[in-house]
Parts: sequence; structure tokens; C-alpha cells
Amino acid sequence: MRSLNLHLKILIVLLVSLGVLITGYQIFILGIPVTEDETDDLWNIDAKVEFLATPREPVKLQMFVPPLNQDYVSLNESFISNNYGVSVNRTDGNRKVTWSSRRANGKQTLYYRLVLTKRYSDEQTKARGPIFRERIPLEGPEKIAADALLAPIRQHSADVETFISETIKRVNNRNDDNVKLLLGGDNSPVNKARVIELLLSIAHVPMERLHTIRLIAETQQSPELWLRSFNGEQWLYFHPESGQQGLPADRLVWWTGDEPLVNLEGGRQAQVSFSLNNSEMNAIRLAKLTDENTDADFLEYSLYGLPLSTQQTFQVMIVIPIGVLVILILRNLGGLQTLGTFTPVLIALAFRETQLGFGIFLFTVITALGLSLRSYLEHLKLQMLPRLSVVLTFVVVLIAAISLFSHKLGLERGLSVALFPMVILTMTIERLSITWEERGGTHAFKVALGTLFAATLAHLLMSVPELVYFIFTFPAVLMILVGFMLAMGRYRGYRLTELFRFKAFLKD
Repeated sequence: MRSLNLHLKILIVLLVSLGVLITGYQIFILGIPVTEDETDDLWNIDAKVEFLATPREPVKLQMFVPPLNQDYVSLNESFISNNYGVSVNRTDGNRKVTWSSRRANGKQTLYYRLVLTKRYSDEQTKARGPIFRERIPLEGPEKIAADALLAPIRQHSADVETFISETIKRVNNRNDDNVKLLLGGDNSPVNKARVIELLLSIAHVPMERLHTIRLIAETQQSPELWLRSFNGEQWLYFHPESGQQGLPADRLVWWTGDEPLVNLEGGRQAQVSFSLNNSEMNAIRLAKLTDENTDADFLEYSLYGLPLSTQQTFQVMIVIPIGVLVILILRNLGGLQTLGTFTPVLIALAFRETQLGFGIFLFTVITALGLSLRSYLEHLKLQMLPRLSVVLTFVVVLIAAISLFSHKLGLERGLSVALFPMVILTMTIERLSITWEERGGTHAFKVALGTLFAATLAHLLMSVPELVYFIFTFPAVLMILVGFMLAMGRYRGYRLTELFRFKAFLKD
């Protein structure tokens, strides 16, 4: 007996732990939303390219577009142009779109449109990057100025991260004559990045430029320059002017490297303007779209991977254990008397079609009339099978009559009674009549009332949209319920109704 108890406890702990771990993995690692009302941001980015085409010359315009191998995933990408050929190529970790045309005249306008959202799966490839670079050769005053700047930088830094931070700080010191010499009067972010790269190369620290777009609803904005360096384990991001460390979460990397955003042949005065728009979409729907547009499959092996019609069926089936748990608590802890365990749950499912108030009315009327017919058939001394057949036929006729009269009276709700499970009603009537004969009318009334109360409570709980969504999305929760049911299987204590039943012993 002791080994059996230990086996049961291990099984309960195993089921509960497995359910908690799987559910936690879905919520915290995969990022699946806990509530159905949760929404996620959806970004629409438009890049408008304008230029003047040179007459009688072929036009070839190349522009960098986001590589989308980072924290964002594309849901839709389109290249809008008139009489232009379009091709997209990958070069050095970047993506570049090429618009080409044999002939174009006058002002030309091209559009690149991107719809993206945050990537759901946190699975990221291991970061890779250079950890050494050759020194950029310097001579004369520039070499002396660079060496003078590097001396205090080395003194005040302990690793690659602090070395880069100190370098950016020194380059942005406008009162330093060495900095003024290296900048040559040009204080633009691009020139500062050049000087920073120059100083870092002397220390053989690799540095890469990246150009980002800020995900904020603005009509116009330009790419923002950032710097990054690989320390052997991860990329370190820095702003070339403020020295801010870490790329903000609202930055989208558009391209990396020293090349300009646009390269134009057969035209002039190329300009690119960005406009962004933000909207929201249901989080679980967005997760499904993410699965469709990427190689991610974290929803593919969930119930959301089933056909839509099958999903609707499982949304009903998946909450049946909740109803069973309600009946288990009411019977084992509360002492409520019902017609078995599953009959109240099946009646609760029937209430989904008829609605609660109308369903209780129909259950009461049909059961009462069915019991009257069952009592009449008892006097005819019929066997059980013919008796059940007659009761079932009577229930069908009664349901049809109620539907007909409801339709004539304009009560369309009464038409849903046709979906009421007739077999359940028939068996309920039969079991109540047997209880009536064996235990008396009072006991049968208590059992019927308890069954109706349990079915009502189970229906109310099984109809909570948040609960249905949570269990359907995280079915591993059912393992936790099974663990609780197993624990309840060994309960031998008093039930709530027995406390009132044996109250007299307390007085003695």
C-alpha cells in the first residue's frame, strides 16, 4: 500500500510538473499570448524613391532593403514601379533591390513597401563577426593626433566595450585639438564614425556601421547611423555621437556597411523619404501569419495547426475536462448528488445551443413530461428496451412540437431545441424514474435538482471565453487537471453536506 501511495504521488508530481513546464515554455519562450484580446504592433513602412532620369539612357537604381534576419519578420513586401524590372539580391549580409528600365524620361517615382512585426520565436542563430582588423595606415600630423588620443583611451578602458565607449567620448570632445585635426572641420555623424573607425583600427578592434530606421509613426525620417563591434560572443552597439550603448528595441536595421542607401545609374538627384504607420492586430492571428511567412512552426504543432472546422469542434471538446472537474469537486468535496459524473457535463454542453435560461426550462418541462409518460408505461409492464424506445420517440415528438410552436409565436430561440441531445434526455428520464422507484420521489427530486445545478455551474465555467482560449492554446494545462483529479481520487474525508448531516454529533 505504501509503494502504491508513492507511485501515485510521483505520477501526480510528474503530470503537474510537465504541464507547468510545457505551458511556461509556450508563454515565456515562444511568446504565445496568454489572452485572446492581446494585440501586437504591425508596422507599415513606405520608402519613396524620386529621381530625374537622363534621356535616352538606361536606368539602373539600386537600394538597400532590410535583411529581415533579426528580430522582425516580413508579412508582406512589395516593389511598386511603372515599367521597371525588379530583382532582389543578397550581398555581404545585406539585401539590395535593383530597379532597371531601358528608357525613362523626366521625374521618376518608385516605392518600396514593407509590412512587418516582431518575430515570435526567440530562437536566434549564434552571432558571428570579425574579432580582428588591420590597421588603417596614417602618416604625419594625423598619426601623431591619433596616438595622442589612444594613450588616455587605453588607460581608461578595460575591455572592448569600454575601449569603444571611451573612443566615442573622446571623438565627441570638440575642445580637443587632436579631434579637430582628425575631423577636419566636418562634425557630421558620418565623419565622426570615420574617425572612430580610424582610432579603433589602430588597436585592431573591428567596427561596422549600420543604418537604422526608428519604428515610430512619423511622416518623414532619415536613416540613423549606429556602430557595432563583435567582442567574440555578441555584437556591441553604440551611437557615434551620444555614446549610447545597446540598440534600442524600436530600431530596425536597414543595411550595414559604408555604401550609400541608393546607387543610381542613368539619372540624378536621387532622394529617398521614409514614412511609417503603426496598427494593431490580434496577437494569435499575427502569430499564425508569422508561421506562414517564415520557417517557424511553433503553432504548427498546436491545435491551431488543425483545419478551422476541426478547431471549432476541439474548442468544445477541450473544455469538457473543466466540466468534469466541476462535477468531481461538487460530488467528492461538496457531497452533491447527481445522475453520475458525465450526464451533468453533457447537459451543460447542450446548454451551449439552447442558452442557459431556455435550456433549463426545456430540461425541466421535457423531463417532467417524460417522467409522467414513464410512470404511465410502468403500469403496462413493458420491458426496458421497448420502454426506452417509446420515451425516446416521445422526446422527439415533444421537441418537434416545441420548435413548431416557438416558430409560430416568433420565438426563434425555440428552434435551437432541435439540437438538444435527445438520447441524454431519454436516459435522464429513465434514470430518474428508476431512482424514484428505488429511493422515493423526494430523493429523485434532489438528484434532478443537483444534476441541473451542477450542469448549470459547469456550463457557466465552460463558457468563459478567456478560459476556453487559454486551454485551447495551452492544452498542457489538462495535465495539471489530471494531477488534481488523481489527488482527489484518494480523498476519504468528510463532504460539505455531511458536516450538516452529522451536526448533531457535535452538540453531544
